[in-house]
Amino acid sequence: METLTYKVLLVDDEADVMDVIEHKINWEEFGFTVIGKAQNGMKALEIAEKTQPDVVITDIKMPYMDGLELSRRLRKENPGIRIMILTGFDEFEYAKEAVHLEVEEYVLKPVNAEELSKCMIRVKESLDRERDEKLNIKKLEQYYMESLKVLQINFLSSLIEGRVQDEDIDKFLKDYQISLTGPAFCCVVFHASENHIPDNMTAPLLTMSVQREAKEKLEEEWKSEIFTYLGNVVMIAELKSEEDVSRLTDACDWFCKWAERFLGGVLTAGIGKVCDDLHTINISYESAREAVSYRVLYGAGRSINIGDIAPKGQALSMQIEDIEMNNLFKAIHLGVREDIEKAVMDMVKRLQENAQTVTQYNFAALEIVGHLYRFCGNNYMKFEDHIGDVKNPYEAVPQMDDSTFTNWIIHVALSISEELKNARTSSLRYLITEAKNIVRDDYADCDLSLDVVCNKLGVSNSYFSSVFKKEAGQSFISYLTEYRMTQALHLILETNEKSYEIAEHVGYADANYFSYVFKRQYGMSPAKYRSEHTRK
Repeated sequence: METLTYKVLLVDDEADVMDVIEHKINWEEFGFTVIGKAQNGMKALEIAEKTQPDVVITDIKMPYMDGLELSRRLRKENPGIRIMILTGFDEFEYAKEAVHLEVEEYVLKPVNAEELSKCMIRVKESLDRERDEKLNIKKLEQYYMESLKVLQINFLSSLIEGRVQDEDIDKFLKDYQISLTGPAFCCVVFHASENHIPDNMTAPLLTMSVQREAKEKLEEEWKSEIFTYLGNVVMIAELKSEEDVSRLTDACDWFCKWAERFLGGVLTAGIGKVCDDLHTINISYESAREAVSYRVLYGAGRSINIGDIAPKGQALSMQIEDIEMNNLFKAIHLGVREDIEKAVMDMVKRLQENAQTVTQYNFAALEIVGHLYRFCGNNYMKFEDHIGDVKNPYEAVPQMDDSTFTNWIIHVALSISEELKNARTSSLRYLITEAKNIVRDDYADCDLSLDVVCNKLGVSNSYFSSVFKKEAGQSFISYLTEYRMTQALHLILETNEKSYEIAEHVGYADANYFSYVFKRQYGMSPAKYRSEHTRK
């Protein structure tokens, strides 16, 4: 620690006395320097205000303002200042009784160099102790602030992994200065494809860039915490209600497209399940990771909401506690035959390696059957529909050899996966049908839009736009426009209504814009179309 020289101010109405004090001891040797002298209290206050002394040595009797009043004023302005009173023998008891100001030392006149030196040594020790304490506290505060970001990330990482006790969450939020108040929360996982790393950039650098840009573009709007974990960027977002998740999905979808354009990386955002409190945010995180894995079906470079891709009326069941089965369950959900076969063969291989007796092997094999049975039940399917020619698996499985068991499990898993795929297809078709029904019923409403339809269907814009175009072969806006134009055509040919009236009937508030769209569709204005197609 660097040596600090403390500043001393001498105050006495007799200049000779101050000169004697100044020259009687070696101030530098004791760690002090005299920075000023004053012959009365008023002048001393002026000097003290400018120089901020650490120690003031003052006489009691002085004109204008005595030493006692000066001590009070100095203490008020600077509680940490050290006061040394110079007093005659006849004033000593008076000074001790009159001054209730934590005076550091009393020095009797005439000033003795040895006594004054001892006093200054004690004052120096007192100042050093105080300085050490302040420095220690300051260092601790500085260390805490420097470590705060690491502490925050460690806490948030533990939170999404479900490793924080429920009763401790609020305490840690306060200690680590994290503001997540809800009322609802949703976890988002941003995954950057390692196959599309921009030139002159590594995967970690791309992840850091994604985190920085996500903080700038998403953090404030969603009052979120954004950090990196296991190579991905994770966002815990606040939602006003569960319905906000569609808007969050669209915001993340926009960010993925922005990242591809400006950062050059292909980003997939997995949107997890909405939870009512942070105690269950780990469930949201796991479902967000699962949503990311669906990029093999729905494509990377976009956001994928786990709530959108689950078939209507079904809940995706990832049994987190069954770690050995998770790879198979995930492969079943994704529906890639090679992945399902590999997951089954790996699982059976582990079973063979770990089972020490035939009984253990059979018991574990039946456990696998039980897990698949429960998986079907959790996803509203009948296990019996997928077991093929095996009438009673619990009797047949113990009689199967390794190869037969492996092939049968692969058959069951592929069959379950196919039903899930069909359910998703049915769900998509239902979604498209419902959207077309809304258009059929509400096309005359000029406020009908993509946002309105998605809100009614309870899905995000990005997901709906993607599946509608894939299933219908055109964008939703194109479909809506064509439908309105078809209805307009009927009115033009079958009624005598004017163009502006027809525009209102088919959802256009602006007749000029209606004519522009009609001409773009049919190559001529509504009036000309009527005249050419209604001639007798």
